[in-house]
Amino acid sequence: MTGRDLTEYRRKRRAGSTPEPIPTAPPADTVDGHRFVVQEHHARALHWDFRLERDGVLVSWAVPKGIPQDTRRNHLAVQTEDHPLEYLDFHGTIAAGEYGGGTVSIWDRGTYQLEEWSDREVKVVLNGDRTQGRFVLIHTGGKNWIMHRMDAPAHPDWQPPRRVAPMLATPGSLPPASQDRQWAFEVKWDGVRAICEIDGGRITLWSRNDRDITVSYPEVRGLGAQLGTTQAVLDGELAVLDQDQRSSFSRLQPRMHVASAAEARRLADQDPVVYLIFDLLYLDGRWLLELSYSDRRQLLDGLELEGAHWRTPPVLRGGGAAALRGSQRRGQEGIVAKRRASRYLPGRRSPDWVKIKNIRTQEVVVGGWRPGQGRRDGTIGSLLLGLPSEKGLRYIGNVGTGFTEDTLADLMTRLRKLSRRTSPFADAVPKVIAREAHWVSPRLVGEVRFTEWTGDGRLRHPSWRGLRPDKQVSEIRPEG
Repeated sequence: MTGRDLTEYRRKRRAGSTPEPIPTAPPADTVDGHRFVVQEHHARALHWDFRLERDGVLVSWAVPKGIPQDTRRNHLAVQTEDHPLEYLDFHGTIAAGEYGGGTVSIWDRGTYQLEEWSDREVKVVLNGDRTQGRFVLIHTGGKNWIMHRMDAPAHPDWQPPRRVAPMLATPGSLPPASQDRQWAFEVKWDGVRAICEIDGGRITLWSRNDRDITVSYPEVRGLGAQLGTTQAVLDGELAVLDQDQRSSFSRLQPRMHVASAAEARRLADQDPVVYLIFDLLYLDGRWLLELSYSDRRQLLDGLELEGAHWRTPPVLRGGGAAALRGSQRRGQEGIVAKRRASRYLPGRRSPDWVKIKNIRTQEVVVGGWRPGQGRRDGTIGSLLLGLPSEKGLRYIGNVGTGFTEDTLADLMTRLRKLSRRTSPFADAVPKVIAREAHWVSPRLVGEVRFTEWTGDGRLRHPSWRGLRPDKQVSEIRPEG
């Protein structure tokens, strides 16, 4: 399976340009040792190098997702060149441009017992500081192997991470000041809610309506590298922040529909997001949903998640009234009050979380449009809006302001695909509006800013804020 020749190792490295050991002599005849090392390697792509002492060298594999902790999931392992035994102790930074450029640290090391070694599979029992148990490497072709855990993890109650639906807040007002000690207060960010699953240094971002949106936000991927082999499920908000740390929904809008990796990278350079993390739902094999908010928050703070495109914003100081005044002064959307004793309820809207807004907004369903006039001739003049009710879609007015030319072009493309002959509204639309209306199937969800509700249930002075692809029609309800 492997020889004792380090020629390939030396060929790929330049003495004096790398801190790695580069022995000049071939491996000496030696009695087989049984040491192993796992090195965390932050190179072009994060991976873990798994090395077993054999025939005077370290037989090596690059494992992109690290040592598997679950018997139900196998990890790819790509065999690399043999390394010298001196690499058992190597850690440091390999300069950019050199082979394997990046930071190398020792993640685990120890000894192993050999059960089988052949060209087809290698079976070992690892006894390290962080890793114990029986593992097998199975050759699948070329340089590719899979690494499989054969026995149960050291912690029998270990559970794998998975995506969950986010817990939702109830619109309301501040809890009584006499209860301030029972509540924590956070900024309400004006962005896109996202659950982040982190496994093997890789992240997956899930929207509220269970869409994988990872490709749209490439700048957040470094969060996985920071956590390394730590497995976690986080809850937070993706937002574009201005120089005063206010979230800008209008600048986030172009990022929300992107499916092209190249386009996502271009937009990330133009208007980068920050993933604002406010809850920890799972950590290293343990679900935390039954813990109190305070306990989850303490564990989250302990992870010290801080980077250019992710952070854990602090809980606001003082009581609810002070927190709300501060958010008003900073021009933020509002605050969220969270009961300190509350557990996490996936997919449920709970009075244990209360959102208090400084501005009035409403999620709406688009049921049609009217053509524009003057400078808007040939495009959309206004959108006809509705809210789901027991009797069907209820008409709540129309919105004709807040659009850019790009927004109108995008909406026209989307609405033409949803065209229908009859009104989707369950109640009557005013005749002067209905005469000009182009009806559409009610599938698009958007958001408007408005001043108040009229006596007959219409929006007063609405202004378009943008589409909400992260929301479903079935979950839209009156707010504000």
